[in-house]
Amino acid sequence: MIELTHDPIDITAVTESVRSTQSGAVLVFLGTVREMTGDRQTIALDYDAYPEMATAKMNELEQEAREKWPIDQLAIVHRLGHLELGDVSVIVAVSCPHRGDAFAAGKWLIDTLKVTVPVWKKENWADGTTEWVHPGA
Repeated sequence: MIELTHDPIDITAVTESVRSTQSGAVLVFLGTVREMTGDRQTIALDYDAYPEMATAKMNELEQEAREKWPIDQLAIVHRLGHLELGDVSVIVAVSCPHRGDAFAAGKWLIDTLKVTVPVWKKENWADGTTEWVHPGA
């Protein structure tokens, strides 16, 4: 499952989509909207993307990850639009026969997604200013 959505992410549904009797490990990473970045207070985030390009890059990540680890099932879902503190912005879920591969694949997927997939994030600061943030930040 590779998806961009403006709707809240159904964490249970995504997790269940990767569960399998063939895998002994399911790794789920949630990216959430945090309040503090250093000493600056965030009140909300806005995400935007070029959907066709972002989805194509996410599919490439899936293929590359499957070449590196024995992945059974994989899901990446990223929110777009306006998110409040605590909202889930991205979920990466992966199942593998063993936990070491699941941890490695999940870490690689979220780290690589943040620097290669064209999803842009705008910080809405408590002082009323806004700032587009580099995708890898």
